[in-house]
Amino acid sequence: MKFFADTADTADIRDLADTGLLDGVTTNPSLIHKAGRDFLEVVKEICGIVPGMPVSAEVVALDFEGMMREAEIVRKVADNVAVKVPLTIDGLKACKALTSDGTMVNVTLCFSANQALLAAKAGATFISPFVGRHDDIGYPGMDLIADIRTIYDNYAFDTEILVASVRNPIHVLEAAKIGADVMTAPPAVIRQLVKHPLTDAGIASFMADWAKTGQKIG
Repeated sequence: MKFFADTADTADIRDLADTGLLDGVTTNPSLIHKAGRDFLEVVKEICGIVPGMPVSAEVVALDFEGMMREAEIVRKVADNVAVKVPLTIDGLKACKALTSDGTMVNVTLCFSANQALLAAKAGATFISPFVGRHDDIGYPGMDLIADIRTIYDNYAFDTEILVASVRNPIHVLEAAKIGADVMTAPPAVIRQLVKHPLTDAGIASFMADWAKTGQKIG
């Protein structure tokens, strides 16, 4: 499963990219607002940090013509930009037009398997179902991922399932077990994946025993 960082914080992206574990980045208007920087400037910097990896940058127009105008600007920032559009009729029209022209498209705000089916038929590169927001209203978000996986496998769609609104390591584990192609999570959640109390205890024990040897390496 590919790991995308869901952030516009370039320092966090650089740090995660250095681990070799990062496969891409997703942003949205809320993350850009949190970063407090110019949208295109941030996207360009992120694309430079992770060259060749998809960087999702979202248009904000809600009509087809507006989406296409904004997409034309956004996709010129770098070759690895994936234009992000909402799962609406106009968003699907923009998706079809953009992917037919060779542009990566991330269709976002997916909350049903039927929506995901439409996105795949429109040629989406990525579909972003939001598991955390589903969990918030009492619907198991991972059931949605499982349904989409079944449908996409039934018809051999190329669209990648990009699990979004990931809140914790359990979401990551369940997405991987189902067979999602990608998950995007805040850097803090990605860093949580490495944590385990027995690992920490083992390190502490080894270090204590090593100190007793009185030795040094090098």
